[in-house]
Amino acid sequence: MAFLCAPGLTFFLTYSIFSAVLGMLQFGYNTGVINAPEKNIENFMKDVYKDRYGEDISEEFIQQLYSVAVSIFAIGGMLGGFSGGWMANRFGRKGGLLLNNVLGIAGACLMGFTKVSHSYEMLFLGRFIIGVNCGLNTSLVPMYISEIAPLNLRGGLGTVNQLAVTVGLLLSQVLGIEQILGTNEGWPILLGLAICPAILQLILLPVCPESPRYLLITKQWEEEARKALRRLRASGSVEEDIEEMRAEERAQQSESHISTMELICSPTLRPPLIIGIVMQLSQQFSGINAVFYYSTSLFMSSGLTEESAKFATIGIGAIMVVMTLVSIPLMDRTGRRTLHLYGLGGMFIFSIFITISFLIKEMIDWMSYLSVVATLGFVVFFAVGPGSIPWMITAELFSQGPRPSAMAIAVLVNWMANFVVGIGFPSMKTALENYTFLPFSVFLAIFWIFTYKKVPETKNKTFEEILALFRHNNGRSMLNCTNSLEPQSMNSGIEHAALMVSEEKTQHDSLFGTTSFSLTVEGMGPYPLSDSTNLLGPGSSSYGPGGVLGLAGSGSGLGGQCYTNYGTNLQTPQAARKCHYDEVDDYSFRRHSAHGRITQMKGKPLILGPTIKKDKKKERTDWLTASERFLEGGRSTHQGRSAASAPHHPRQPPPVCPSSGP
Repeated sequence: MAFLCAPGLTFFLTYSIFSAVLGMLQFGYNTGVINAPEKNIENFMKDVYKDRYGEDISEEFIQQLYSVAVSIFAIGGMLGGFSGGWMANRFGRKGGLLLNNVLGIAGACLMGFTKVSHSYEMLFLGRFIIGVNCGLNTSLVPMYISEIAPLNLRGGLGTVNQLAVTVGLLLSQVLGIEQILGTNEGWPILLGLAICPAILQLILLPVCPESPRYLLITKQWEEEARKALRRLRASGSVEEDIEEMRAEERAQQSESHISTMELICSPTLRPPLIIGIVMQLSQQFSGINAVFYYSTSLFMSSGLTEESAKFATIGIGAIMVVMTLVSIPLMDRTGRRTLHLYGLGGMFIFSIFITISFLIKEMIDWMSYLSVVATLGFVVFFAVGPGSIPWMITAELFSQGPRPSAMAIAVLVNWMANFVVGIGFPSMKTALENYTFLPFSVFLAIFWIFTYKKVPETKNKTFEEILALFRHNNGRSMLNCTNSLEPQSMNSGIEHAALMVSEEKTQHDSLFGTTSFSLTVEGMGPYPLSDSTNLLGPGSSSYGPGGVLGLAGSGSGLGGQCYTNYGTNLQTPQAARKCHYDEVDDYSFRRHSAHGRITQMKGKPLILGPTIKKDKKKERTDWLTASERFLEGGRSTHQGRSAASAPHHPRQPPPVCPSSGP
């Protein structure tokens, strides 16, 4: 109720969100609609086959045909989801949704006229087209809603997508019972009702504005963006939103786009990419789609009548809606990783119970009801964790540059796994019989161990802090620490930057090469630097023996360190350069202040001028003007490109976290 009364939630914003979220309701409806009328559709396929070929179809072949009807939906979803980003940029968020409804209407009509045409191939084609429609919806709808929502409502409104999916799922299951449309005559109407969300969206959405972010950032139409914001906010004061979008545009321009191949080949980005992929697999290979697609036949095989099985399936839909609402406040309170561990653990336990109920159903009559309870518990824990967290974590593991490519790979993997489960479960059920859920139990155990060992907690962390966890690679103690790094903005991170040098080589030699500089941003960790990306300014370098640039002096020559301060210290209102020199073999530096000062821990500082002079009594600082710093930076950069330096890793103890379990 507090969310409904939140500031910024105007009538027109609510109307726009409702109009857009019909696309996610379409996705949920078509995911569950094929479940209840399974026997009716199989009977139709048998009749068509006998009329065509004059012989009865085998039971095994009819199951294969039905599994194609189920799983081809995922093939279409894969295609639609992967092309969603292109469509959003080509036609706009609102324009893409409107065009997508043409596919929704076409797919629904094909499914609705399947029986009239006496062709199950039309059913396959209709399911494929509606799959493309739903795949596009899963990309376009969340994008549109997040871009029209004010900042204070963005998180809460993001959960509306999952809620719409579960409502669509429940609606399809209710309409699929025998008393309504789950009959030999009614199932084509049940499938054809998918036309309703598409037509309703075509009627409602044209009144809604295009995404202001798309208008301003992509199209550069500032006046149109202002008009859209005034309608959505019901206010003439939209400067704050415009400024926020301008800041986002600057952030996008400062971070280059990373292609899919660059993402896959990057040693630094590969670990979070692997985690994102495994998280998507943990959602699909948990066995949840086996329940969504085949729960009616599962309940019947456990001993329930067909009517009771359909009512149990409705219970699954209702549980999904309730648990989606319950999980909303838990998401930020408990943490993503912890909820995912609880979800996978609970699903593992209940999958074992499902297998036990199948094994002893013939010995004890009431065991069929245990299978229903176990399946409902299975769905409860799915809604708590794996239902929405994989998508959230995958998005949070990447910053603006690599995120589009990472999400495209995640969508592809998710739909592919969806297809594998849809096409393979009937054959697996025939082969394993009462042990059908045992492979899912094994997968759940593997995914739980992987999450516990490898997946970091992303709650209250910036993208830079999350990336620092992978760069440090200090083991599970780092990953378990929920608040090991305080959230900071990138701007404050730059102000807090300090160059740190250590005396020992680490594995970063192989990661960054032998000519890399290393920058540690306060609270973020080491970053490889080149001349073009050096946050400390051009010419931040170290002088080694004989005037050769290096990150550490060696032998008996002079070692040194130069650092350009771009902080906001009142005593240093303009850029200043600070140099330290050392003749000791091994030395180290550590950051000590919020403005990037470097304190020399060992060795004796010297001053760099036209000539190098020793002063063993005190440390002296050479302040350069901006022009002098530029000239000196040019020399340093030129020398740095022609010399080898040894990269080092900062000595930074990992944060200590209380042992609080998963």
